[in-house]
Amino acid sequence: VPNLQGPRYVSPAPNGGFVVSEECGDVKVFTSSRKLLCSLSGKYGHQFGNPAGVCVDVEGSILVADEQRHTVHLFPEHGAPVCLVSAGLRRPVGVACSSFGHLFVADAGENCVKVFKYHVRPP
Repeated sequence: VPNLQGPRYVSPAPNGGFVVSEECGDVKVFTSSRKLLCSLSGKYGHQFGNPAGVCVDVEGSILVADEQRHTVHLFPEHGAPVCLVSAGLRRPVGVACSSFGHLFVADAGENCVKVFKYHVRPP
C-alpha cells in the first residue's frame, strides 16, 4: 500500500481489510483489496493529535490511542466517535481489545499496560 504519510501502527479489520495510523495525524481504513475505504478524520470530522495504536473490536468499531491528546477514542461504523479514556494516560501508544470488552492500553509514559472495561454486545 503506497502513499501513506508515515505509517505507524496497523491492525486487521473485519472482511479482510485493515486500519493504519499515520504520523501526519490521520487513521486510514482499507478494504481487503487494499483500496482506501476512508480516513477517520474525513469521515468523522475528528482531529487527531498523534494517532498511535489502533485495533478493531468485535462490533467492527475502530479504537485509536492518541499519543498527543492522551486519549483513546472508539469510532463506530455508524454514529459519532466516543471517547473511552480521557484521563489517566501519559503516553498511550498501543491498544488491543478482547471479545469480552476489555481494552488494553500500553502507556509508554508510565511503562505499563492499563486495562479498561467498556460495553460491547456479546459475540
